[in-house]
Amino acid sequence: MAFRQSNNPAVCGTWFASTHRVWTVLLVEDQALLAEHLREGLVDNGFAVDIAGNGDDAVGLAGKNQYDIMLLDVMTPGRDGFSVLEYLRGHNILTPVIFITGRDQIEDRVRGLDSGADDYLVKPFSLPELFARVRALLRRQRPPARTVRRVADLELDLISRCAIRAGKKIPLTGREFALLEVLMSSAPKPVSKAAIIEHIWQQQAGSRTNVVNVYIEHLRRKIDLPGLAPLLRTVRGSGFALLENPV
Repeated sequence: MAFRQSNNPAVCGTWFASTHRVWTVLLVEDQALLAEHLREGLVDNGFAVDIAGNGDDAVGLAGKNQYDIMLLDVMTPGRDGFSVLEYLRGHNILTPVIFITGRDQIEDRVRGLDSGADDYLVKPFSLPELFARVRALLRRQRPPARTVRRVADLELDLISRCAIRAGKKIPLTGREFALLEVLMSSAPKPVSKAAIIEHIWQQQAGSRTNVVNVYIEHLRRKIDLPGLAPLLRTVRGSGFALLENPV
């Protein structure tokens, strides 16, 4: 395993930033097991992920699609990571890149950063550290005015991933955060189950409709605190909505 497991729960300030749209990642990693573990961690926290198992596929995907960030192994079959990055920068593809690699020599780090990488992370690494570095890169791209969403006395900080209501911090899992953000971005308009599934799970509506109900109930218990006016409402025939003054 090329990253260190962490048993820490997701709390405010732990995970990467998000916005109303889904952030996209190109993960370039030839070790299938590691690539799948990384993909699962990213998807669980709201990213959409494409995987390239070699440098040539990475160049092809990066040329066809616009990604928010690229996680790039150095030792990939075909073109190595350095060559991939040099090609991308030479063709004015400026996607932020974090090298994830077992090559820990100073010369390799210097070469990676000088070739245009934004960060260089040596394996083994922890997922929270990787996400912190991703969060830092995404923070540089985000307009400051869009970092906090508000509905009534509920606030959601998109940088620190904190939810606060009535001065109390509310810990959220990655998918709870993504669900709350979708609802707050659309408020007071309702969001359908199909739209939630597509946004959070990147799938078509189907067997996951019951999962949406489960996550809605988890979120309702966290944000509709005792003594406060309920915000999260089920709108019959339409989906779910955050309503400041429900009727």
